[in-house]
Amino acid sequence: MATILLVEDARELATVVARELTAAGYSVQHVADGRSALSAHISHSPDLVILDWMLPGMDGLEVLRQLRQMAPTPVLMLTARSEEMDRVVGLEVGADDYLTKPFSMRELIARVRALLRRQELLRQTLAADRDGSAETLTRGPLRLDAASHLALLEGESLDLSPTEFALLHLLMRSPGRAFSRTYLLETIWRESYIGGDRSVDNVVLRLRKKLGPLGEAIETVWSIGYRLRPEQEGAR
Repeated sequence: MATILLVEDARELATVVARELTAAGYSVQHVADGRSALSAHISHSPDLVILDWMLPGMDGLEVLRQLRQMAPTPVLMLTARSEEMDRVVGLEVGADDYLTKPFSMRELIARVRALLRRQELLRQTLAADRDGSAETLTRGPLRLDAASHLALLEGESLDLSPTEFALLHLLMRSPGRAFSRTYLLETIWRESYIGGDRSVDNVVLRLRKKLGPLGEAIETVWSIGYRLRPEQEGAR
């Protein structure tokens, strides 16, 4: 049973939303202000947060900013604000979806289900990427053997740290796939992203240097993270 943290100060609306979510099979915890929301998130690690924008004291946008420094928990924002700029701000700060009041309970449940399905698919992908593969991967003069934790470039052993090896292995397994810094931290470091953290960038910089000219194939994807350029693209 998925657990949902409902952050809503309007008592009547919160009662209706909690009742409908419970009827749909979810476990619901309700709080009415931002600071209680942050404490409840730390204590209960919910699967999803439904967050009202207009809260007493700390508003929903500030709660969202602080939540994003703690965990990648999906957040559905509820608000009476209907202007496009308001929606853009909420999404840029880190909301996963946005629902404008008044809304139907049917639409709310549908959006909750969609967010939880997306989160489960992400967990499955994350688990698969962490498990990795024992197969040998090659890229031009580069050979990576995960079973023996051996990296060879033009037949010479590369001195890679465990983190550098894991990052290179992940990129080589999925050339062309863009990985966000948040995802790389969760997969390789097994840590949550905190704004300003340069751990991923620093490892990529070292890895590029060790790979020499081949390091140019590790591309920066603006505002997202990194990817390994597919070989056919390099041949164009």
